[in-house]
Amino acid sequence: MPENQEQFKNLLKQNGLKVTTQRVAILEVLNSRPGKHLTAEEIYDYVKKKYPEIGIATVYRTIQMLSELNLIDKLNLDDGYVRYEISKTGKREASHHHHHLICLDCGDIYAFQDDLLETLEERINMTMGFEVVDHEVKLYGHCKKCKGK
Repeated sequence: MPENQEQFKNLLKQNGLKVTTQRVAILEVLNSRPGKHLTAEEIYDYVKKKYPEIGIATVYRTIQMLSELNLIDKLNLDDGYVRYEISKTGKREASHHHHHLICLDCGDIYAFQDDLLETLEERINMTMGFEVVDHEVKLYGHCKKCKGK
């Protein structure tokens, strides 16, 4: 059994969830595709290859529950789809996530890690007493590939 399966089982138990094949399979699908931002339908297609008996409704219910527990992240990249990826924290509390660059030409999505907003968040807290606990950054433009055309 892959090491990740044990980690996912422990993560589910720590969050008070019953360990099911479907839950572990969905976490494995997302974990094995870093940098991909999968729709529920894409997750379903990947899981169905290994577990043909799974239904789309089970996938929707499971990703909703995993998202509510911050085990997976729900993304809206303004393309008409809700997308999901494995959470980096695996914890109930929110944390800063990576950010996204979205090409207006080809639609490719690139993730980047630099969190340059920490200074701004600290200043907002100091001047307004408002504590930022999370944010989402989407930058739109033209990727290197499309810009060269």
